[in-house]
Amino acid sequence: MLFPLLLASFFHLAFSNLLTGEKFQPVNVAVVDNTAWQENENFRNVLNEVSSGDGRLFNLTETSAEKADKLLMDNSISGYIVVDEQIRMVVSKAGMRQSIIKSFIDNYMQNYSAFERILSNDPSKFKQLIESSMDRRSFTNETGFPGGEPDYTVNYFYSLIAMACFYGGFMGMQEINDIQANISSVAARVNNAPVHKMKAFLSSAAASLLVQFSEILILLFYITVVLKVDFGSRTAYVFLTAFLGSVSGLAFGTFISALVKKSEGVKVGILVSVTMFCSFLAGMMQQSIKYSISRNAPVISWINPLNLLTDAFYCLYYLDSMSRYILNMAATLAFILLFCSVTYFI
Repeated sequence: MLFPLLLASFFHLAFSNLLTGEKFQPVNVAVVDNTAWQENENFRNVLNEVSSGDGRLFNLTETSAEKADKLLMDNSISGYIVVDEQIRMVVSKAGMRQSIIKSFIDNYMQNYSAFERILSNDPSKFKQLIESSMDRRSFTNETGFPGGEPDYTVNYFYSLIAMACFYGGFMGMQEINDIQANISSVAARVNNAPVHKMKAFLSSAAASLLVQFSEILILLFYITVVLKVDFGSRTAYVFLTAFLGSVSGLAFGTFISALVKKSEGVKVGILVSVTMFCSFLAGMMQQSIKYSISRNAPVISWINPLNLLTDAFYCLYYLDSMSRYILNMAATLAFILLFCSVTYFI
């Protein structure tokens, strides 16, 4: 129970600021406070407008030319603007922030030149130009996700829960060790009791499932409430996925223990190796692996039970349609049926 909790904590420490660099930060820019700047009311109003508010483009500083040079050399600003006969910019290097300043100036100059040319030919169009400049239209629609903002780090936590579900295989393995008379002395005594073998197995397995699912609920609580990882609004389906994951993990352990006629150490080694390899393919170590396999070898994605669980959580967070989630759950049930059938017949 503790290992997934610790791993989730380390994930949180590693990923908490991972997306910060992708968020737009206003560009630090200065403008030389000269006579031309004070007289150019249009440009001054536009620049002040884009330098105010929460969604501002620039952090603007009005200063002298000498101080602007010093700020630029100290990398306190990305560039500074000089208003003269032409508006120009001064930078010390090329980069994205410098390109933003240049694009803003170019855009302003193009619009200003177009306005000036049109009004020189027909001053009566002044009102029409002002109205048209205010009419900014967007031709795209933003589609929201059931879970909110896109966050590619959540896949690591989803695959971690899938791995924790399959750690229930240790308890499933123990159930077989305690019911197969040729494996342990405990199992030999259980088989001598006047209780049907299947009844003894199912009752004990149900207790193990209760413990396993409780541990997964603790992990879910820690990840969602303490670490604030978003799973979307479909809480009931998240619990259903966690429960089926716990069942499949327990069934996988019984499957390995019944199938492998070796020592307990060998069985544990196989269980851990298969679980970690499937976790790797599900994207727990590197999320691009999951998408690469889904794109180039989709069959592997469908025969990896941990990927099915990871993908189920992913669907609940990102997709409006439930069709892909239902397919993942159907495939998970198929694996549970396979594991249980093989265990039963052995």
